[in-house]
Amino acid sequence: MKHRILALFALAPLAPAWAQDPATPAATAVPDMIVTATRIPTPRDRIPAPVTVIDRQTIEENGYVTLADALAAVPGFRLVQAGGIGQQASGFARGANSRQVLVLLNGVPVNDPSEPNGAFNFGNELLGDIERIEVVRGPVSSLYGSAAIGGVVNLITRSAPADRVAAPYFEAGAGSNSTVRGYAGMGGTIGQVDYQVTGQSLSTRGSNALASRFYQSLGEEDGFRSAIVTARLGLTLGETVPGEVFGRTRVEGLVRGRENTVGLDDVPLDDPNYTGQDRSWFGYGRSTTDLFGGVWTTGFTLSGSQNRRRYTNLPDPTNPATADDLYRASRQAISWDNTLRLPDAGVATDFTVIFGAQWEKETADSANGSEFFRTIVDASQRSGAGYASLQGRLFERLDVTAGIRYDGPEGYDGFTSWRLGAVLALPEVSSRLRVSGGTSFKAPSLFQRYGTITGYFQGNPNLRPEDGFAWEAGVETDIASWATVSALYFDSRIRNLINYDQTFSTLENVDRARIRGGEFALTLRPTDWFSMTGSWTVQEATDTTNDTPLARRPRNIAALTMRFAAPLPWDGPRNARIVVVPEILYTGPSPEGAFARYNDDGSSITTAGKNDGGTVFNLTATVPILEQLAGFVEFRNLGNTQYEPANGFVIPGRTAVAGVRGTF
Repeated sequence: MKHRILALFALAPLAPAWAQDPATPAATAVPDMIVTATRIPTPRDRIPAPVTVIDRQTIEENGYVTLADALAAVPGFRLVQAGGIGQQASGFARGANSRQVLVLLNGVPVNDPSEPNGAFNFGNELLGDIERIEVVRGPVSSLYGSAAIGGVVNLITRSAPADRVAAPYFEAGAGSNSTVRGYAGMGGTIGQVDYQVTGQSLSTRGSNALASRFYQSLGEEDGFRSAIVTARLGLTLGETVPGEVFGRTRVEGLVRGRENTVGLDDVPLDDPNYTGQDRSWFGYGRSTTDLFGGVWTTGFTLSGSQNRRRYTNLPDPTNPATADDLYRASRQAISWDNTLRLPDAGVATDFTVIFGAQWEKETADSANGSEFFRTIVDASQRSGAGYASLQGRLFERLDVTAGIRYDGPEGYDGFTSWRLGAVLALPEVSSRLRVSGGTSFKAPSLFQRYGTITGYFQGNPNLRPEDGFAWEAGVETDIASWATVSALYFDSRIRNLINYDQTFSTLENVDRARIRGGEFALTLRPTDWFSMTGSWTVQEATDTTNDTPLARRPRNIAALTMRFAAPLPWDGPRNARIVVVPEILYTGPSPEGAFARYNDDGSSITTAGKNDGGTVFNLTATVPILEQLAGFVEFRNLGNTQYEPANGFVIPGRTAVAGVRGTF
C-alpha cells in the first residue's frame, strides 16, 4: 500500500490528478486568509496543513443545504449518513474515528458532551447563516485541544457589511418529498454598532432510510423539520494608531438556537413511531483590544451551550417496544487569547507569537434504554489548558510554524500536544513544498468515564486520553496560470483507543490504529466560463491490535466538480451569467464489522465484510432574474443510486428543489 501511494505521489506533479479543493470553484479564488489552521489570518499558501474553504458563493452555487452536503466533497473526509436529510451523520477525517473530529462555531467548540463518544452529528446543521466553512485536515490539538486528531471543522457565521445600514437577503425553495425550505436575514452597520440576524427553516417528508432489500421494509418515509435563529451584535470603539498604548476595541455577542425533529428507523425494521427531537442553544461574548499600536492584540471569550436530545418510540405492529431516551448536556468556557507581532530581524520576517489559556466545564445528564437495561450518565468534568505557537517567514521563502499546548483535565492525566510545520516556496518552478507533524488527543467522554447500566456496565474514570502522532508531506505546483496540481502523503498512528473489555462490563484503553494514504488534486481554470476541480483520496486504515481494517473507511474516495458560467442568451442584468455546477461523488467499498451487517431477512451477519460503494451525481443551476434576484434548481442523485454507506441505511433517491434567492 505504502509503495503504491508513494509512486502516485511522485508522478502526481507530472500527470493529471484530481482537484485540491473540490468544494471551492476554481473560477473564484480560495480566500487569501485562513483563520482556523493558525488562529490568526494567514495566507493559504503559507500554511503547512491542508485546508479546504467552502465560501458562501460555493454553498449557493453547489446547492449545499446542510453541513453534510458541504463536507461530502472535501478531500480526506468521509461522511457517513444513516439515511436522508437530518439523519445522523458521522464524519471520518483522515480515517480517524468520528469522535476524533472537532467542530467549532466561530472558533468555539460545539461538540455535544452527552453524545456517548463525544462525536458531532453533521446531519443537524443548516447553512443559511453560515458565511464559510474551513476544514483543516490532520492533528490540530496543539491549538484546540481534545478531539482534533483527524481534523477541525470551523463554521463561520455571516458578518455584517461595513458599508450599509441594512442589507436584507433571503432564499425560498420547494420540491420533491414535500420539501419546503428557506431563510431570511439582514445585517448592517450603524455608526459603531453592527448587527446580523438570520432565521432559517426546512420541512420535508423525507425518504425511507431503511434499505428496500429488507423483506420487512414498509417503505415508511422519515421526515425532518428544522428551525434555526442566529443573532450577532457588535460594537467597535476607537482605532489603532501607531505609538498609542490602547487602540481599537471590538466587543461582540452571538446567540444561536436550533430545534430539529426527525423520523428514525431501527435497522433492520421500519419504525413509524420512532422520532428524535434535538434542541440546542449556543452563545458567546467576545472582546478584543489592540495594544501598543496593534503590536499586541488580546481578548477574552465567554461561551456557553446547552443540548437536549430526546428519542421516543411507541409500540406499533412491527415493534412492540417502547422507548423514551433523554440526553441533556451543557458546556461553559472562558478563554484568553493573544497575538504578539514581532519586529522583522534580518532574514526573519512576519513572525508572530500566539498564546493563551482556557477553562471549560462539561456536564451530561442522560438516561436511555429499557427499564431493565437503562444507561445512566449524570456527571461533569472540568479542564484547563494553556497554549503557545510561533509562526513566521525565513529568507522570504520558508514559512515555519511551531506550537505546543498542555491540557490539564480533572481526574485523569493531562496531555501535552505539539505540532511543527514548514512551507518552502519554490517560485522558480511555481511550486510549494509542505511538511508537518505533531501529536493530538481525544479526552474520554463523560459516558466512557461515568456511564452505568446497573448490574451490567460501569464506566472507567481512570481512562487515559486517546492519543496520536501524524506526519505528512506534499507538493503543490502551478502549471502556467490556469492549472494547479498537488499530491500529499499522510501517516498517523493512534494509541490508547477506548473500547470494551472482554466481558463488555467496562471500557479500557486497549486498541491501536494506523492510517496512511495520499491526497491527489487538480484544479483547472482555462477560461472565465469554465473551471473544474476534483480530488482523489486513497487510504489504508488498520486496527493494528488485531490487524483488521477499520470499519466504514473506504480505500478510495473521489469527487469532481465543474462550473460552467455562460452569458445570458437574453437581455438581463449586466454581466450576469447562468451558472451550472455538476458534482460527482464516488465512494469505494468500505469495511463493516461483524453483527453490523444484515441479511435481507434482517438477521445479523456474524462475519466482517464490506458495504458496496456508489457514485452520486448532483446538478445545480442558478439563473439571474433581476440585478439582485436569481432562480435556482437543484437535482440530487440524478442517477438514483441507492447504496448503503452504513449497512442497512440507504442514501436518498432522486430529488429536485427549485426556488429563488436574493439580496437587497
